[in-house]
Amino acid sequence: MTPSEVDEAGRARYTYRLRVSSAARTALEAEWNRCRWVWNECVAKSRAAHTRNQHRPEGEDKQTCGPAQLDRMLTGARTRTPWLREGSSVPQQQIIRDFGKSRAKAHKDIKDRLAMRRRAGMPKWKKKRDAVPSLNYTRRGFRLKDGLLHLAGNIVLRVVWSRDLPADPSSVRVYRDSVGHWYASFVVPAEIQPLPRTGAVIGVDWGVKETATTTSDAHDLPHAEHGRKAQAKLSRYDRMMARRRPARGQPGSKGYREAGRLRAKAYKKAARQRRDTARKWAKKVVRDHDAIAVEDFRPKFLAKTSMARKAADAAIGATKKALIEMGQKHGRDVRLVHPAHTTMDCASCGARTKHALPLSERTYTCTACQAVSPRDKNSARVMLVRAGLNPAGAEGARPPGALLREAA
Repeated sequence: MTPSEVDEAGRARYTYRLRVSSAARTALEAEWNRCRWVWNECVAKSRAAHTRNQHRPEGEDKQTCGPAQLDRMLTGARTRTPWLREGSSVPQQQIIRDFGKSRAKAHKDIKDRLAMRRRAGMPKWKKKRDAVPSLNYTRRGFRLKDGLLHLAGNIVLRVVWSRDLPADPSSVRVYRDSVGHWYASFVVPAEIQPLPRTGAVIGVDWGVKETATTTSDAHDLPHAEHGRKAQAKLSRYDRMMARRRPARGQPGSKGYREAGRLRAKAYKKAARQRRDTARKWAKKVVRDHDAIAVEDFRPKFLAKTSMARKAADAAIGATKKALIEMGQKHGRDVRLVHPAHTTMDCASCGARTKHALPLSERTYTCTACQAVSPRDKNSARVMLVRAGLNPAGAEGARPPGALLREAA
């Protein structure tokens, strides 16, 4: 089972592996073909409306392509097309909702004048060879009975219940990954599972040499290098795909698809190892501390540096997300700290260096108070100071009302 993920609306997502029979697999793929057709029709209607609006005469009303118009389009298409009517209307209606959300996000990015590299982009065609099946069902489209998942359209799936759902799900998403495995992702109300209070706080600084450096030596997270250990296999599969690469516009051969599947399997194993390492570390940090000051670090810019490969292998973004979700799940106080100048400030006196420190300089020496400490450890303590969690305060005096004892 994939660990639960909590969203902003207070819902948790629990993902389980599915054992899919050949008959159920055929039915799911047929259902996906119908949903994919509906999506492509939505794209066509949206582009046609945009073209008409660009060339409409002056004074003519602007044409729209919202969910109401697309719902009417689907109703008419199901009336005229027996093949489409054979499938359930629930996933077809939900894919229209997904299209509407994607289109609204693209319009919002355009309205906000975001840079092109940051825009979501308008919805595109879902091609048969490239699109990954994903079916969404609301409560009226599925039910759980005797440990089996019954979907609308008489599709019965066996779920690998690694643990029970904490509550009745409101929706489920059935999808296939790049390896060919099927999963069911249930949405349930999130519940807080409080842990005993410890009275300790901790600061977390992200890095590449060590994925996470904290104010506690026992809670530092070294770089696991799962990707580097799998690199030999990945390089081999990359060479296999390069030798069998098809001509432009031609479908890949059986050997090319098999090499791609093996490559995806190796990548997924490394990703699972990273996620497992991150969640185990996050659980340890959350269990031992009541409040956590986390650097709000955005590792995307590292992809353009010479540290791109090692930074990607460190999975800083996934580890940060796991720590925040684990803190929310167990009711801990997680505070995000802006990363600006955290490597230049002194955690003891608050003084700031007059120039940025080069990455090769791993020891921080304060010119004001002469404090000397490892660079990353100093940054972790700066997180505590900025978050207001350092019990001793920046001046060395305990602030009034501080209930937490000093960092571990």
